[in-house]
Amino acid sequence: MKSVNVYHYDAFSKESNKGNPAGVVLNGEDLTDEQMQEIAFKVGFNETAFPVKSAVADIKIRYFTPGHEMNLCGHATIATVYALSSRGMLGDKRNITIETKAGVLPIKIDTTADGDLYIKMKQASPQFKVFNGSTEELAHSMGISKEDIDPDLPILYGSTGTWTLLIPISNLSAFGKMNPNNKLFPNILKEMPKASIHPFCLETIDLKADMHARHFSSPFSGTIEDAVTGTASGVMGAYYASYINAKQENPLHLVVEQGHEMGKDGRVHVQVTKTEDDVDIEISGSAVYVKDIIVTVNE
Repeated sequence: MKSVNVYHYDAFSKESNKGNPAGVVLNGEDLTDEQMQEIAFKVGFNETAFPVKSAVADIKIRYFTPGHEMNLCGHATIATVYALSSRGMLGDKRNITIETKAGVLPIKIDTTADGDLYIKMKQASPQFKVFNGSTEELAHSMGISKEDIDPDLPILYGSTGTWTLLIPISNLSAFGKMNPNNKLFPNILKEMPKASIHPFCLETIDLKADMHARHFSSPFSGTIEDAVTGTASGVMGAYYASYINAKQENPLHLVVEQGHEMGKDGRVHVQVTKTEDDVDIEISGSAVYVKDIIVTVNE
């Protein structure tokens, strides 16, 4: 057996055990794909990240849920870059590129007024696809009624690197009632059976936030709910700019709150910049080191 040190960081929060936990394994070069998957399963977080060498970027990051490898993960990227930078493994670099299965993405590392690190991550160009399934079945799978879904906004699959189904909800009160049955998702999401589900609304707990959300995982991922999601928040920003407030300032700055229902409330800052032929999405946030986790895997 082989012992591996997994660093537990919480992203999108500066308070331990808030925000979204991610595992970061700094010796990814020494591990096989099977060992990475085994580590992610044993750690049990929504994502565990493995930075490795890249021929086309400063680093390559691989992301694993307990069930499978992902193309991109926002909170695990924030946690990984924070870990590498705070441990001196990036030298004095403040602008880096990361290679992911969603493409090569630029990262900016800023320092806040109190000296802490603040990570800005550009995401892949937003894409949307129509959901043609049953709204009633969709509501039922989340434990709410069809009437809780906002009839004036579209239900769409969206991606800035990872596909999720964006579901507009009429009132904040519906979020406390939600009790997802993830096993039902693939039969409802006929166009994209492996997508996650991301309900959101414009009513918020924090008056400084623009949107409130929850994120329910695909059953294939091996988890139920993600506390604070970077990629879903990014595509939510693109959705907001396209379908809710299309005439807003450019760039548009949004704050997404998430995780309250899990006792892990965090914040994702989203910047949406419209260009001549595209929409640029950038998310930002910080992280906090929590503890080391030792995992043993088969050699």
